[in-house]
Amino acid sequence: MNKQELIAQVAEKAGLTKAQAQAALEAAIETVIGAMKEGDEVRLIGFGTFSVTRRPARTVRIPGTKDTKELPPTNVPKFKAGKGLKDAVNS
Repeated sequence: MNKQELIAQVAEKAGLTKAQAQAALEAAIETVIGAMKEGDEVRLIGFGTFSVTRRPARTVRIPGTKDTKELPPTNVPKFKAGKGLKDAVNS
């Protein structure tokens, strides 16, 4: 399912126009991204938790040349599925 298909499904299930569903979906995504940029977790009970973890600086080896390279520390987005989502997928 791509974004347009998701918008169509949301519009149908919520009784919205596609434009309204698209605006709602984009607002939700922007809100989650904004919270994660601030370092906050976003918990959706029954669905899952979006969070950010810090990956420390590290040295990696480039396989083709055997050279090494320093990678700076980075923030990595993370998603942990909730019990409701796990149960729905496994039923």
